[in-house]
Amino acid sequence: MEKVRLGATDLLVTPICIGTSALGNMPDTYTYAVDEERAWSTVRAIFDGPLNFLDVSRNYGMGQSEARIGDVIRERGGKPADLVISTKLDRDMDSGRFDAAQARRSLEESLSALGVDRVEILHLHDPEYAADIDEVTRSGGALDELFKMRSEGLCDYVGLAAGDVTVMTPLVETWDFDFLISHNRFSIINGNAEPLFDLAIERGIVVLNAAPYMGGVLAKGSEAYPRMTYMPASRKQLDPVRELEQICREYQVPLGAAALQYSQRDPRVSATICGCSRPERIEQTIAWFEHPVPEGFWNAIAQIPRGFGDPEANREYKPG
Repeated sequence: MEKVRLGATDLLVTPICIGTSALGNMPDTYTYAVDEERAWSTVRAIFDGPLNFLDVSRNYGMGQSEARIGDVIRERGGKPADLVISTKLDRDMDSGRFDAAQARRSLEESLSALGVDRVEILHLHDPEYAADIDEVTRSGGALDELFKMRSEGLCDYVGLAAGDVTVMTPLVETWDFDFLISHNRFSIINGNAEPLFDLAIERGIVVLNAAPYMGGVLAKGSEAYPRMTYMPASRKQLDPVRELEQICREYQVPLGAAALQYSQRDPRVSATICGCSRPERIEQTIAWFEHPVPEGFWNAIAQIPRGFGDPEANREYKPG
């Protein structure tokens, strides 16, 4: 797979980035468990394959995702030379505290778990869940600490990774991030993050689009997985998915290929972050990325009404 340069950075990566939240064993979120052996096998498959971009976070599986990735890094005697790791600073998951000291603690725990002394990309994660957003934004707060970490050489680039665009937008307007990650808010059936993407591009920020499958339904299908953004979905909510599935059948395009390529063909999106929780999903994701899709398909799906509201507005957040 041909690598792309991420904006004006010196990072050359595959346009598919593997998301690793499920590797931390989060059954409350994904409805299935992932044990250590399965997680390790998946990480080995990532390292042995053509993809060189991996995204994780301190709070995925309460630290288990980073720990399991770190196990394989140590097993291999270090991370692959061209692997780009993106991780995130997280709030204290018990108290919601997210001040500079917590940000520093989060990074120290990440580096220890991963078995590395620095990462390529470091994001501030989910400030909308902080107990007090002022701890994040004030002078000497978590965001200042993030940029300090970059100046200390603990990362090459800094970003903002979150969901709620109403929280993200003013931060993108006022902070000089290198990267932006939005999850579940830009997909083939929802365009909630489009104005945010426009703003990011205007400010020279590289856009990474996460969760193009809306939590799994656009990979597994509405019958097999009648959930959306980690919650049970009503029949009405699934109507656009069923319309999409019908068009996919007519054009013989896999549903997952449609969802993935919809994200990646948008000129604002530099790379798409796709979750994988078993080794065979790596090959499947690459196959979906490379599947030929006729132009008539894109014309047909343009007739499906897209939502522009927050798809996680009613989500009850669970860390596991």
